[in-house]
Amino acid sequence: MLMMMIATSLRFIHFVLLISRQGKVRLTKWYSPYSQKERSKVIRELSGVILTRGPKLCNFVEWRGLKVVYKRYASLYFCMCIDQDDNELEVLEIIHHYVEILDRYFGSVCELDLIFNFHKAYYILDELLIAGELQESSKKTVARLIAAQDSLVETAKEQASSISNIIAQATK
Repeated sequence: MLMMMIATSLRFIHFVLLISRQGKVRLTKWYSPYSQKERSKVIRELSGVILTRGPKLCNFVEWRGLKVVYKRYASLYFCMCIDQDDNELEVLEIIHHYVEILDRYFGSVCELDLIFNFHKAYYILDELLIAGELQESSKKTVARLIAAQDSLVETAKEQASSISNIIAQATK
């Protein structure tokens, strides 16, 4: 029920950032137009602001007339930028929902999972959000879609492997 309310009242997420405690960017997704120079500046500014905040401070930062909502899970900060009048708690719920799906897929997700399987992290985020708006609130549905995509990838790998084996046999 809560996720249904989120889907109807949240207007727009401008961008999503995953930043390590050391300030390394692990994932970015931009839903508003920013040039590459602006993106670098945004990442630099927000990394400086978020990483230096104390753990007892709230997880919301007003920034450039917008609001950045972040949550730290293990060594990663999950950040989403929203409009000033959007509900921060809804965005915290979306962040937590994304982390739960990552946990379910990777089995206790860690930073290395996102480094070596970044394409999966992007795919999961794309199943969750489209154009900065919540698309799917059901973890089961997202898990089913990811499993279907994994199955397609495995089938394609098997077909490619069998084709290369045929070519190798033919060229001997």
